[in-house]
Amino acid sequence: MVTALRASGLRVVIYVNDHEPAHVHVFGDGEAKINLLGADGLPGLVWADGMSRGDMRRAMRMVVEQQAFLLTRWEEIHG
Repeated sequence: MVTALRASGLRVVIYVNDHEPAHVHVFGDGEAKINLLGADGLPGLVWADGMSRGDMRRAMRMVVEQQAFLLTRWEEIHG
């Protein structure tokens, strides 16, 4: 597991032995899985478990703002 980002009490992780499509797991007071490229080209929430609404908003904002960086990291890790 690679921690790609840390901010606002959240940790964005890319698992080394994970699967397509490109996505991240965000940990705060719970966990969320967010695809980096949705049908509209923007990140999209896959699921969330135990995350507060505030953490979800922060997680989505962080992934949207850092989408290009996170896609680059995904490619570096998964080829």
